[in-house]
Amino acid sequence: MIKNISFYDMFLVKQLPLLTNSIIETMNRIKEVLEEKGIKQIWLAEKLGKSYNMLNSYVQNRRQPSLEILNQIAELLDVDVRELIVTTKNQ
Repeated sequence: MIKNISFYDMFLVKQLPLLTNSIIETMNRIKEVLEEKGIKQIWLAEKLGKSYNMLNSYVQNRRQPSLEILNQIAELLDVDVRELIVTTKNQ
């Protein structure tokens, strides 16, 4: 069963840097999940209606997808959206 992120969760994720004095670096695990499931980036790009280059920038963490796109990726990969997000604190 796919669990969607709530609007409240989206608000908290967007506000996270404001809620702490630490530097927050948010990265995604899209690459790892694609590899675990044996899915190619080109397939995901086509399903999302995005170019391969745009999706690759998400996969390589050069750019972060919007929460809406991240939720679509989670649905397509059949994972909870929270499994696609990694947040680390740098002190």
